[in-house]
Amino acid sequence: MRLCRFSDGDMILSGFYDDDFVIPIDQASERYCEELGVELLLSSTSNLLDLLPPDGVSYLATRELASWVGNLSPDVRDELALSMDEVTLLTPVGTPNKILLLAGNYAAHVVERGGIAPERNETFPYVFMKPPTTTLTHPGGPIVLPRISPDHVDWECELGVVIGRRCRNVSEREALSYVAGYTVVNDISDRKFTPNPDRKPRERDKFFDWLHGKWHDTFCPVGPCITSSDVIVDPQDLSIRLEVNGHLKQNGSTGQMIFPVAAVIAFISKFVTLEPGDLIATGTPSGVGSSSGTYLKPGDLVTASITGIGRLENPVEADD
Repeated sequence: MRLCRFSDGDMILSGFYDDDFVIPIDQASERYCEELGVELLLSSTSNLLDLLPPDGVSYLATRELASWVGNLSPDVRDELALSMDEVTLLTPVGTPNKILLLAGNYAAHVVERGGIAPERNETFPYVFMKPPTTTLTHPGGPIVLPRISPDHVDWECELGVVIGRRCRNVSEREALSYVAGYTVVNDISDRKFTPNPDRKPRERDKFFDWLHGKWHDTFCPVGPCITSSDVIVDPQDLSIRLEVNGHLKQNGSTGQMIFPVAAVIAFISKFVTLEPGDLIATGTPSGVGSSSGTYLKPGDLVTASITGIGRLENPVEADD
């Protein structure tokens, strides 16, 4: 099932997501009970983690409801559905405690950026973080080109992993059982951020320039929904694409990862406790703008998509 958060007027609600519409879960539940003459207990619908595996208190009831919704006649479905024009999609996890991202997890991306792709057994995942409250951006929300450095802002479509169970020291074999679901992340990156250009050079300038270029406000669009982990059984078998203004830029597969999802979770959990709602972005395939000297500009529309999840669209704006 695909679940989303959205606002309808002043209310923040959860819904079953379709590419063209949303069905509010509370309304679907009410109709289900009326038509079947039963009581369906959803103890909470405000937090999607409560509706998802592995430990959501209302997961089984939500899965039952999702199955019923999937078999509705078109007339009944249309009565319940809200079109995308009627709602404002929100990030599927409101404020993750941690946003962890991988650098260089696709061999072709490493090569296009001028590096040499390592073999998995020769290295380890490079993991960095983004500030959750200021980089997180809703579907449809603007990617804002920072006034301090607007000319080299790039895209990176990535599979996002939403943790559903507290996770520490797990094995690669067990790791996927800790996942609530999957979403789309666009790891926006300022490729040539150079604070204080007249500075005295220091040994680690290049690394921190790269890292700080990940941290600008709005640089982590996420959405449009979470697809539950019971639906995506193999996260290494998904097509991943990104378009700018309808022109295809990235076209890859999650099967091209150097470190698969399970290995990434196992690695991080050895030294960081992963908590429900934590978000891990697993790296990007080739086709980023910096490989061709092409960067985002005001008026662009970026569409990141992954099969089985959906399309994450964000316009690009200049900083006021």
